[in-house]
Amino acid sequence: MDRAGIPGAADDHTDPTALAALLAHPRWEVVPTAGVLEAAVGLPAGATVTVTASPGRGVEATVAVAEGLAARGFAAVPHLAARSLHDRAELAGYLERLAGVGVDDVFVVGGDAREPAGEFADGLALLRAIEELGRPARVGVPSYPDGHHRISDDVLWADLRAKQAHADYTVTQLCFDADRLCAFVGEARRRGVDLPVVAGIPGVVDTARLLRIGIRIGVTDAARFARSHRSTAAALLRPGRHRPDELVARLAAHVAAGDCDLERVHVYTFNQIEPTVRWLSQAGRAAA
Repeated sequence: MDRAGIPGAADDHTDPTALAALLAHPRWEVVPTAGVLEAAVGLPAGATVTVTASPGRGVEATVAVAEGLAARGFAAVPHLAARSLHDRAELAGYLERLAGVGVDDVFVVGGDAREPAGEFADGLALLRAIEELGRPARVGVPSYPDGHHRISDDVLWADLRAKQAHADYTVTQLCFDADRLCAFVGEARRRGVDLPVVAGIPGVVDTARLLRIGIRIGVTDAARFARSHRSTAAALLRPGRHRPDELVARLAAHVAAGDCDLERVHVYTFNQIEPTVRWLSQAGRAAA
């Protein structure tokens, strides 16, 4: 995706009102690894928490963590990966389990598996099946400000336009570039995509911890992640700890200038929950 569409650079000075609004009701994303439910107690009570899916761990791990989060009072949002599901019977079983614990929001992705495990070749096929089975109250889909390493931009846009008939919002893949992200939102509106856009941003990411998580979720999954996030891999692999202060300040400046129609932020924690919650709390208080 190119950066066309920004009508001039946003002011670099942080707008406190816009920043406070942007950070007011974040979504938090976690990886379904051992210990994540215990770590989740550090999240704000009742927070919206999404749970990723990967070919290495399977849909079962994602749904089990979502059930655990719901039992702890969080608004859990599991990722359902099309290419990791076998058939409608399996899908119906997961949807029934999730409804049984009060989960009414799912996030539908194609998934990173090279080949489909069954009848769902892509996210759109899964969305249509969910509609036919009885969709939850809310359904989200991904979008790609940085593009995708295996899919052309034209195909991505056509896919997003088709998916919006079955979805309630889109969350962007992780992006470190506020100008690029806001240009993507403007381009989406010009192309007839009117879904609310949630900006996917990094939390406070420690390189060593990230690499350990990469090993735990599988080297193949980690490699696919790096290939799928063109502008982010280098930033994530710099020594030390990344903080998104500059990114959110610039996003807020774009929002205040009226050239970035964002609903809120979606924070990729990589399970580094404590430092990320502390950072966002401090950022929110500073903006208030």
